[in-house]
Amino acid sequence: MSLALAGIGETRVIVDFTGKDEIKRHLQDMGFVKGESVKLLSENESGLILLVKGVRVAINKGLASKIMVA
Repeated sequence: MSLALAGIGETRVIVDFTGKDEIKRHLQDMGFVKGESVKLLSENESGLILLVKGVRVAINKGLASKIMVA
């Protein structure tokens, strides 16, 4: 399932990425790596606020849809 479909307050584990290599690299540079837990803190029209490795990160829903979680 895509991270963009997760509910507020849910903690999920990253299992894969979709998209071009440059997008995958960009996400990994921001701390999104396979096996890492991600918690969805809040959501609005423009994107998501996530907690990754103890750091709050804001990404748009397009990027979130490229992150596959379990």
